[in-house]
Amino acid sequence: MNALSQILQQNKQGLGTGIYSVCSAQPLVLRAALRRAKADGSVLLIEATANQVNQFGGYTGMLPADFIAYVQQLAKQEGLAQQQLMFGGDHLGPVVWCKEPAEQAMQKAEQLIAVFVQAGFSKIHLDTSMACADDPAVLSDEVIANRAARLCKVAEQHRKPDQQLCYVIGTEVPAPGGVTELEHELAPTPVQAVLHTLNTHKAAFAAAALADEVWQKVIAVVVQPGVEFDNSKVHLFDAPAAQSLTDFIQRQQGLVYEAHSTDYQLPEHLQALVQGHFAILKVGPGLTFALREALFALSFIEDELVAVAQSSQLRQRCKALMQDKPAYWQKFYTDTEQGWQLLYSFSDRLRYYWPEAALQQATETLFSNLSKPLPLPLLSQFLPAGYQAVLRGSVPNNAKDLVIHHIDQVLATYAKACALAATSRSR
Repeated sequence: MNALSQILQQNKQGLGTGIYSVCSAQPLVLRAALRRAKADGSVLLIEATANQVNQFGGYTGMLPADFIAYVQQLAKQEGLAQQQLMFGGDHLGPVVWCKEPAEQAMQKAEQLIAVFVQAGFSKIHLDTSMACADDPAVLSDEVIANRAARLCKVAEQHRKPDQQLCYVIGTEVPAPGGVTELEHELAPTPVQAVLHTLNTHKAAFAAAALADEVWQKVIAVVVQPGVEFDNSKVHLFDAPAAQSLTDFIQRQQGLVYEAHSTDYQLPEHLQALVQGHFAILKVGPGLTFALREALFALSFIEDELVAVAQSSQLRQRCKALMQDKPAYWQKFYTDTEQGWQLLYSFSDRLRYYWPEAALQQATETLFSNLSKPLPLPLLSQFLPAGYQAVLRGSVPNNAKDLVIHHIDQVLATYAKACALAATSRSR
């Protein structure tokens, strides 16, 4: 039994364990996650989305094998044992090519699955829920299931003999990248819909000549637990409203729920999700949102210490770059409010721009300008949690370490909710 299976089995036994999934390719976010796992002595699940990483490079420019090698190198630098790492592929399906005809998009999705599995990804999210160019606006569960089985068959064909794969399925999958507007009434998925999803997928797997032992590798189903966020609002988890989902999955042997869009939930809601058998908590934009908070806080400190001519002008460069290249945010932000949404939205579309050379250079300039210990009063003003950590001696008074510490405030909340944090396990 691998570490993930053990965590999920303990969750079904009512022990309150879970695992959070870090969905990011941002290096400082990854370093923060690696340090958190090292401190907790826990397994770390890192997932790459089809948009970030694919057979054509994605928006990071990395192939799946490149991504794993990159994270492994960071882990080596941070002193985290390689066996503590687990890699997942998120939203693996035709999402990147859904503007193309379905068959053409699915052929590319098959290539995507193959390269992810060959690279060593072991947790595979089969996401075929999106309609392609020649599809009806809403796909039936049967079409989604048949396409998922088709991709699962490719994964099984390309896995190594000793490679342990596991799968996540589901039809009520939030759109990758977030939603433009929060629904007024966000209802949890009805139990009958979950049962229909499971039955149609099981039938599709059988029709695709996938053995029953392959179906046993399905560890989780994605449903809507009643959590979501948009540009400015968060829909918090209501455990009583999702009780029927909790009761249902408790009776399904070997299955838990995977909860997407858990970013910005309060600590007590994350814990309630895990206790309700939403045992896999996905987090992504919430981590890069924290990254942006910390970097902007440092840029305000820089304003007080460095002449304009020598400063990074990070905030201004971020906004200028997004305005110059609007493709990643244009359909997400409303015209009337995009002035503040551009940099501060919960959707954090800024995360797509950090790999750009202009922002990498601005960030390096910022760190260079703040290479000396920061004045404590300024640190208290702009990064109060970091200020306290510096006084306690738990974080060096160093700009980059303070950014990682700020991101870790989010990660530590997830680790505690999943009973992965050292303090949680010691109780």
